[in-house]
Amino acid sequence: MTDESELASLVEDLAGIRVLAVGDLMLDRFVYGAVDRISPEAPVPVLRIERETVMLGGVGNVARNLRALGATVCLVAVMGRDQEARDIKGLLRDDLEIESHLIEDEARPTTIKTRYIAGSQQMMRADRERIVPVSANLEEEIVARAVADLAQAKAMVLSDYGKGVLTEPVLRRLIEAAAERGVPVIVDPKGSDYARYAGATLVTPNRRELAEATGGMADGDAGIVETATALIEASGVNGVLVTRSQDGMSLVRGGGVEPLHLSATAREVYDVSGAGDTVVATLAAALGAGIAVEDACRLANVAAGIVVAKMGTATAAANEMAATLRQRELDVGESKTHTLEEARSLAQSWRRQGLKVGFTNGVFDLLHPGHVSLLRQARAACDRLVVGLNSDASVKRLKGESRPIQNDASRALVLGSLASVDAVVIFPDDTPLAVIETLRPDVLVKGADYTVATVVGADVVQSYGGRVMLASLEDGHSTTATVARISKK
Repeated sequence: MTDESELASLVEDLAGIRVLAVGDLMLDRFVYGAVDRISPEAPVPVLRIERETVMLGGVGNVARNLRALGATVCLVAVMGRDQEARDIKGLLRDDLEIESHLIEDEARPTTIKTRYIAGSQQMMRADRERIVPVSANLEEEIVARAVADLAQAKAMVLSDYGKGVLTEPVLRRLIEAAAERGVPVIVDPKGSDYARYAGATLVTPNRRELAEATGGMADGDAGIVETATALIEASGVNGVLVTRSQDGMSLVRGGGVEPLHLSATAREVYDVSGAGDTVVATLAAALGAGIAVEDACRLANVAAGIVVAKMGTATAAANEMAATLRQRELDVGESKTHTLEEARSLAQSWRRQGLKVGFTNGVFDLLHPGHVSLLRQARAACDRLVVGLNSDASVKRLKGESRPIQNDASRALVLGSLASVDAVVIFPDDTPLAVIETLRPDVLVKGADYTVATVVGADVVQSYGGRVMLASLEDGHSTTATVARISKK
């Protein structure tokens, strides 16, 4: 599994990726104020308006999110010929990285959603819209403009709010055109007929939308997987990413591929407005950059966690995502450091689940590629890996008064941030024998500079049927040599 630091580095790959965004465009208006009294005319609160803001909504918010990630955008959408349309053009005018193809339809007023907010509480939303399929002539124009951009686009988003722009003929022709060019298609869906999206790479319903589309109970991991699998088989889409609010996200694909369940990342939720737009934008940019779908979903999960912690139709900027991932790496590193008794309980729990427990140990003072290789080999030989870490006092006894360079808490934090490490135990002795006797690992791993006979604890592990493994070494990497080189400078 990709660790947090590797995910953070992947965020940089989203910059400059061109994404085609097609769908329902709208204007989001936010009216903020305070409530001090109840109206004498009716039992309703009186909002004393303090300020108003407008921003792009619908597929326009997808474009905003793509730009926040550093991607470039071709936006194809339909709007009316009214003041709201002029407001939209004004919002788009200054961003040269959004190529806008806005088709005007006099018979269709621009959709506007107005939210009234007192403090941090949304009181009401008022929508002005006309829900009717676009004409055949407009269908042709939408398809022509979108297909023209597919030669440059690395991914396509179809943002369907059910307003009538993404008709069945438009969807079919755009998905087929993308498939011919090998362009991934991400759909933010609407309604219950997902066969309209047949051939799409991913559709992104929330839990309620998934249940409505299938008539099933989309609850719990097993229920989500069962319902999403049924949707894939019935509709012909290639995969489903189910957004599950406080329960995170679940990626389900056909062909017996193992599902992926991701925990929610937001610590506080203020406003879920537009979070779905953030998810599809991040997925599209990531898949367009050639990032694996599992990691694309992890990035989308992080982005969603950022925007729901903000008020209004918000975006997740690339630097925010990278910072969040790096902070999570530190948090995870801290959470993996355990006492010996805690590690013993963990090992017992893992074995009850049928998992194989591995163990290796060392000083790990300045982590280098040789260490990373050893830990990856050790983790590949088991299901859960515990790392024994020499305490500062034991390092001084073994290496001299000038070592360690980093204290044991810092070394444990760095080790714990690696995806290959499941638990870290700091031990005070010169050897890890007491740790090995307590944990009773199924696999004991050391570097190939040892022999089985010289590995501390090998006889203990072999006595109960465990295995000793000697991992291959990366040439040219040594903490002692690195410290010596630094000292000479």
